[in-house]
Amino acid sequence: MGVNVVNLADMSKSREADLYAPVKAYLQRQGYDVKGEVGAADVVGRRSDELVVVELKLGFSLALFHQGIDRLAVTDEVYVAVPAGGKTKALRSNVKLARRLGLGVLTVRLRDGFVEALADPGPYAARKIKKKKTKMLREFDRLDGDPNEGGATRHGIVTGYRQDALKCALYLVNAGAEKGAIVAKATGVKTATSIMRDNHYGWFEKIEKGVYGLTVQGQQGIKDWGEV
Repeated sequence: MGVNVVNLADMSKSREADLYAPVKAYLQRQGYDVKGEVGAADVVGRRSDELVVVELKLGFSLALFHQGIDRLAVTDEVYVAVPAGGKTKALRSNVKLARRLGLGVLTVRLRDGFVEALADPGPYAARKIKKKKTKMLREFDRLDGDPNEGGATRHGIVTGYRQDALKCALYLVNAGAEKGAIVAKATGVKTATSIMRDNHYGWFEKIEKGVYGLTVQGQQGIKDWGEV
């Protein structure tokens, strides 16, 4: 399966006007009478007393969203239109933002004028994902105190996982190599064995089956993160 690559050189030669004809044809197929540059709007379609407005830009920007919001004072049917292509993740984020603002999104494939509606205008209600809420609650409860104070520490964000790993490291630096079950009981970190076995930070080393010690990197980790 081929991958479409946007040629930046070609994009630099494009004009907002290049989007007009494809968008006009798209709206005409839906029964709208369409005119360009009506008042402050780039494209206006009329079907009886129904109005649809489209703002054209060569890329997403804050200014484009501001324009779209302004047009909502005229009609609820407002789209922003940009050339197709670009990074998928950024496109998804911009479409999500447009939806939250009540705006629709059209993309125009410049090579053949194909127009696709990625979102339609209308009120937006965020879909709550129970799994994400549960994960955030679990992380909240796992953190001891408020180690991040709303921002990063000197070495980075402190997670509950890192705090648990630090508890294990602090125990080992005083007690020496020890069985995971004993570390878990002494520190209250139920997942102590798996934390030391997985060794994401390079702080631990396996001495023998079920027994773990602290590495030089782990000792440095205690110095770096001991304050949390």
